[in-house]
Amino acid sequence: MPMLNYVLTVTRLIAGDGTELAVYDFGGEGATLLLVHATGFHAHVLAPMARELIGAFHCFGLDQRAHGDSGRPATGSLDWQAFGQDVLDVVDRLGFPHPLFGFGHSMGATSLLLAEERAPGAFDALYCFEPVMLPQIGPLAPQHTNPLSAGALRRREEFPSAEDARANFASKAPFDRFDPRVLDAYVEHGFAPTPEGTVRLKCRRSDEATIYAHGFAHDAFAGLGRVLCPVALACGGDTDSFGPDLLALDAARLGQATVTVLSGLGHFGPMEAPAAVAASVRAQLTGNARSV
Repeated sequence: MPMLNYVLTVTRLIAGDGTELAVYDFGGEGATLLLVHATGFHAHVLAPMARELIGAFHCFGLDQRAHGDSGRPATGSLDWQAFGQDVLDVVDRLGFPHPLFGFGHSMGATSLLLAEERAPGAFDALYCFEPVMLPQIGPLAPQHTNPLSAGALRRREEFPSAEDARANFASKAPFDRFDPRVLDAYVEHGFAPTPEGTVRLKCRRSDEATIYAHGFAHDAFAGLGRVLCPVALACGGDTDSFGPDLLALDAARLGQATVTVLSGLGHFGPMEAPAAVAASVRAQLTGNARSV
């Protein structure tokens, strides 16, 4: 499997609860843009999109806790509020200047919103692709028997080689719709070698299942009124997850929000068509850059 053609630097920092986080500098010029990935992935799956954005932004990517090269929390807690706090810890520790923008996909989008709710004004604008929220005023109890958790627990974690892992995922949904560069990145940075000579997923399936179980055990929707910055909400036109009707409910609770539907894309749009999503991000966030 070929190595990906980009150069980056990595910073390791310690979150408030002691969890080690990995943050990658993807390069670029302009205002800072922090990219935050979805459950089960890592920052590098957003690198192809970042490559489309480095002419307008200085792009950074975060491996969320228990993903990629970031650590697992010592307590084992994977509550979504912690993901939001990790975003704030990264912003604080790295001293990102304003204007500061955020892009998040799925759980990553929810993490950015939770961060902004906790510290209004932390970001100057957000682009949130299908944030994981239901129109509920309070958090639900964790749902450990939901289909996504059950699917994660069945996920194959170990393969004879990275090439075998890539071939396996390339033939299965939703990975079969991914841009080839994204699939390469997912395997290259999402697996670690074992002493036996095989490769194993860095995001363990038990952790992924726990994260899915907590998908609605947060109060992000209830707190949207605390978000001060403009928020661009987006979804895929073919999504089976958080489509325009749900995004309209989110937008109604936000002070400044737009809703964009990207034709032909599903829930994994940023990994299916990085250039198309990047063009939407650039259009939305550069407009906000002129207003801050």
